Amino acid sequence: MSHEDSVPVLRAEGLTKRYGRRVALNGVDLTIPAGRVVGLVGPNGAGKSTLLNLACGLLEPTSGSLRVLGSRPAESAAHLARVGFVAQDTPVYPSFSVADHLRLGARLNPSWDQELAERRIAQVGLNPGQKAGRLSGGQRAQLAMTIAAAKRPELLIFDEPAAALDPLARRGFLENLVEFVAELGASAVLSSHLLSDIERVCDHLIVLCAAQVQVAGKVQDLLAAHHRLVAPRGELDRLPAGVEVVRMENNGQYSRALVRTDVPPPSIPYRVEPVTLEELVLGYMSRAFAAGEGTR
Repeated sequence: MSHEDSVPVLRAEGLTKRYGRRVALNGVDLTIPAGRVVGLVGPNGAGKSTLLNLACGLLEPTSGSLRVLGSRPAESAAHLARVGFVAQDTPVYPSFSVADHLRLGARLNPSWDQELAERRIAQVGLNPGQKAGRLSGGQRAQLAMTIAAAKRPELLIFDEPAAALDPLARRGFLENLVEFVAELGASAVLSSHLLSDIERVCDHLIVLCAAQVQVAGKVQDLLAAHHRLVAPRGELDRLPAGVEVVRMENNGQYSRALVRTDVPPPSIPYRVEPVTLEELVLGYMSRAFAAGEGTR
């Protein structure tokens, strides 16, 4: 069975999570196919951590449904073993040595791969006898990722794991993430507000903003479907059918519009330019914020 035909790693339908009166996720519909490295991007407070904690079974939804690898999150010990999770602060036990962490991982996980764990620890230069409390942020992140990957999970989930790392440590972490995904044949979801991280390693994108998914899909397909149109001011107010305006800017004599289109660009009678991933993400986030302001 190919990845395209297999069970989605995550499927949400009407997924809603409230904390008292605050709505963290509001009726989210989302399907993540297997075999992808997925970037989950959005501003702080957008609901990214809530979605990932729901996927790991650490939270229960207020309403709606969520399936991870075809089952309810954390419905059994066997299902827990199929998901590896690295939380935002890459938690480790300060008084445990690196080797203690590997021993604990082996005790708790039936499919534990000690050879993989020891090889990766050596590769990133961690001393097995070193106490975790004395490791740098980058080293703690590498240890936490190694423990998650040595479970040999089908899905790896990373919640802003590299946010606090310096650029060099972050690059090393992301390179190892890609290597783990390839070695395990796993899928991965990486949440980040650093778009450069997403661009470096992800082939699938989810933009989460204002408690809802604004756009999702393969990065390649999304970039192919979005364009920047440039025309004399006011002319972009009358666009052909099949062209959806995501964001419009009027600047001097010209209008610029980020559009999603079903029709080929040559049939659009204006200057058509490609867009970057950053422009695409910021366009959808700006639209979500503008809609939120308009409903207050």
